[in-house]
Amino acid sequence: MSQSNDDVADLAPSAKLVYKVLEHNGQLTQQQIAEESLLPDRTVRHALSELESNEVVEEQIHFADARQRLYNLQ
Repeated sequence: MSQSNDDVADLAPSAKLVYKVLEHNGQLTQQQIAEESLLPDRTVRHALSELESNEVVEEQIHFADARQRLYNLQ
C-alpha cells in the first residue's frame, strides 16, 4: 500500500470515494468530482478539505476558468 493510501485509510467514506475518483480520472474540478462520484457538492467540498488537510490532494487554479479549482493527487 502506498503512503497516500495509508493516509486515506482512516478518513470518511466520502473522502475515500473522492480519492478513488481522482486516482481513476486524474485532475478534475469539484463539479466533475461530484458528477463522477454522485455525491452532493457539499459532501465533495468536505471530502476535498479533509484530503487537503492530510496532504493527499493538491488544489490548482483552473486556467480556463479562474473561478474553479482543479484537484489532483499529490
